[in-house]
Amino acid sequence: MERISTHCHSHWCGHGEGEVLDYASLAAERGLTTLAFTEHFPLSSAFDPEGYLSVPAASMASYREDVERARAAYPDLEIILGIELDYLDALEDRVFTPADFAPYELVLGSVHFVDGWAFDDPAQRDAWEEPGAPDRIWRRYFELWCDLAQDKSLPIDVLSHPDLAKKFGYYPAYDLRPLYKAAAEAVASAGRMVEVNTSGSYYRCAEMFPAPALLEEFCRAGVPCTVGTDAHCPANVDRDIEKGYDLMRQAGYRVVTVPTASGDRREIPLF
Repeated sequence: MERISTHCHSHWCGHGEGEVLDYASLAAERGLTTLAFTEHFPLSSAFDPEGYLSVPAASMASYREDVERARAAYPDLEIILGIELDYLDALEDRVFTPADFAPYELVLGSVHFVDGWAFDDPAQRDAWEEPGAPDRIWRRYFELWCDLAQDKSLPIDVLSHPDLAKKFGYYPAYDLRPLYKAAAEAVASAGRMVEVNTSGSYYRCAEMFPAPALLEEFCRAGVPCTVGTDAHCPANVDRDIEKGYDLMRQAGYRVVTVPTASGDRREIPLF
């Protein structure tokens, strides 16, 4: 069966490693047909003072050139030039123009900050231990996620790792199903996609993003879904793609939706 990954990071992102060409080489060797590079779009120094979370603005042109070199070296592999845009809501301190996004063929939207706090950063996880913190953080996370899903000012194609709040294994005391339904309705009404992100299995939560129950809600709402490994080193470029497909099947999906370099979508049958 055709294998794709629409989410990965290289050394251009401060917390990734490996050359773009190394990812492309391994992807081609292992039989992938589509690979999207999705480095984090630059954050300001207020949110990323050490250049660890995103690509420095001065390096973005070099990142794009690297992807073009990989395309030339591996013409049989569809390589997509993308970015991952971190949503900051009311704290947004960047000014975007259409020209900022024009070079990119795929834009992932993600929530890594809750009211300015990088909640999935291991160095900042202590706040999860505060009394009542999981109840509050999960609700606020999904408020922001739904706002991002419906924000038409941003050219988002895919909402990435939809329940990232579970990364460290902290869960609220209440039933998450109402939040799942709200998330599915938000992204469905906006006509955007979600992803199965296989990396979640290797965090404390030990479960892909999204949880099976959330993926079922997306499927019921008719939300298209793709698969990304979120690799941060070349060896993981194709990690658990088949397991991601299995999760989609179990949730009721019949096809994997694949973004393309031309901006269109195509489908891979799951059965």
